[in-house]
Amino acid sequence: MFVAYLEPFAHLAPLRERLAAVLAALPADVQHDFLSDPRFRIALDHFVPGEGRTVWMACPSPDGNGSRCVVLKPRLATCAEDFAHYVIAHELAHAYLRNGGWGTLTDPEEAADALAAHWGFVRPALGKSVAVQ
Repeated sequence: MFVAYLEPFAHLAPLRERLAAVLAALPADVQHDFLSDPRFRIALDHFVPGEGRTVWMACPSPDGNGSRCVVLKPRLATCAEDFAHYVIAHELAHAYLRNGGWGTLTDPEEAADALAAHWGFVRPALGKSVAVQ
């Protein structure tokens, strides 16, 4: 169902698998929201030292809604799995919430953390998620 979103990560199998696991764990209404919105994208961060990065995003629509592009860094393929799952879910939560609040939470970062946790992806405790060598 999310094949098109996973294609940019074909050469980073661990990240592709981690992204697929998070997408599959999302509630059906969230999955439908992403799949039905042509402005929703998931992209790989292509940072080139000395040149910067390029990520194409949709222009705002007539109703004022902007891009819903989630950009993931390749490092998520090598860090601890629970941390990668949390970061992916957190970024997807931002896209779902359109970088806004959730319930009584008005701060976008707190809202994304809370929604990711609601989906089962709690921020790992500091020191528990170390990079894989």
